Amino acid sequence: MIKALRFILGLLLGISLSACAAKLNQTQIPAGYVDLSVLQPLPTLVREVPPLRVAVASVVSPKGTVQSYNDLLEYLSNRFNRPVELVQRRTYAETNQLIAEGQVDVAFVCTSAYLEGSQTFGMELLVAPQVNGETVYYSLLLVPANSPAQSMADLKNRVFAFTDPMSLSGRVYPTLLVRQLGYQPEAFFSRIFFTYNHDEAIRAVASGLADGAAVDSLVYEFAVQRDPDLMEKVRVIHRSPPFGIPPVVVSPLVDENLKRELQKVLMDMALDPDGQQALVEIGVERFVRIKESAYDGARQLVEQYHQEDNDSSH
Repeated sequence: MIKALRFILGLLLGISLSACAAKLNQTQIPAGYVDLSVLQPLPTLVREVPPLRVAVASVVSPKGTVQSYNDLLEYLSNRFNRPVELVQRRTYAETNQLIAEGQVDVAFVCTSAYLEGSQTFGMELLVAPQVNGETVYYSLLLVPANSPAQSMADLKNRVFAFTDPMSLSGRVYPTLLVRQLGYQPEAFFSRIFFTYNHDEAIRAVASGLADGAAVDSLVYEFAVQRDPDLMEKVRVIHRSPPFGIPPVVVSPLVDENLKRELQKVLMDMALDPDGQQALVEIGVERFVRIKESAYDGARQLVEQYHQEDNDSSH
């Protein structure tokens, strides 16, 4: 019994001394003390770089856009040291919506889409492509090579392919040609349909699916260079006056520093061998600055188009 009591008292004393020692040690360790004998690796900080988002309006088919713009996108990725994401939509209006909401950083658009975006939400000119020493393009009226048609008047009661509802060269200009004849397209042609890009409109005429179409001259010339057989399948029967070339634009929501950097990188491409190759792939000599006044002629045409639309609806 006495031995048992001694054992219990000894155990309690040991526990008490241990607690006191631990308390003493805690009071002796200053606040903020770091034990350098115990080293832990620092966590790796990973900063995700957001991609540079580039929109290309559906002037050519999605497949054609990817093929043509791949080198340009890779060039931009290398120059900005960040991934680049190509964003495509079916219509010009959908692409404009992306720009208006700041969902893309830079965009390649058609002339009428720029005019629309400039008026409605302040879309801004960045640079313009220069082709054959010029910053203009034309609307070309195409028919199959074996067609007897010599003008728009000869396409009455025929099938016609428009490109995009907003397109200057592929919808606005040919519609005005029809209106000069005293008709609306729906009454003039036996049938109309939309291809939503210019290379598909060229193919529609070349295959006989359409008796006529109006297309962007730059797309047509580029298509013929890539496929010379097209020269034997289609024929140009009318060329419009020159219009300001489809520009490269940015949203007013894009950071000013990024705008300046984008402008410089694009304009310097022609001085860089890699940049030159990327330009060749999209059929452009260089990117240059362009004045707003370059689009005055196109703007007047679009205003006339909408005014006639309003007059016919009343």
